[in-house]
Amino acid sequence: MMRAVRAGEWPQARQLRLDALKDPAAPVAFLESYEDAAARPDVFWQERAADAAEGGGGRVRQFVAESPEGAWVGTVTVLVESPDDEVRFGEASPVDQAHLVGVFVRPEVRGTGVTDALFRAAVAWAWSLTAPRMERVRLYVHEKNPRAAAFYRRFGFVPSGQRIPAPGDRGELELEYVLAREA
Repeated sequence: MMRAVRAGEWPQARQLRLDALKDPAAPVAFLESYEDAAARPDVFWQERAADAAEGGGGRVRQFVAESPEGAWVGTVTVLVESPDDEVRFGEASPVDQAHLVGVFVRPEVRGTGVTDALFRAAVAWAWSLTAPRMERVRLYVHEKNPRAAAFYRRFGFVPSGQRIPAPGDRGELELEYVLAREA
């Protein structure tokens, strides 16, 4: 089942994030380390879950994939970006757009359709917004994360040509992929 996180589910959201940060791809997939995330106080996780929950303000939504047994097996977060917003990551938004971040699916369910279902839920939510109306959905992928890039292309994202330096000053790049709204 794909659904938005609920405000009170911050312990589960925290644990899923910490598990994601232990994944072998974490150094090229996420902008924070396990140690930094683990050191954050509970109030950080409580506020993060409340902001990303349904009814949490509408500019952030975290989706989770929940197994029939209730285990969280994946997540993606959608950030709403407008041209006037402060830039969080990447280039300034040229249009109202959704930005997908924090993508993680547990290894044991990869290849089973969970990532597709999470992306369908996230993109459907983005397209459902009317104020502002999203013109595109974007994400960034590290140049050394071909598995993720292949999924994004298969889902319909295309490289925009925008490239930005990856965090860490190692001379690596993050590549922007976009999914344009159909007319």
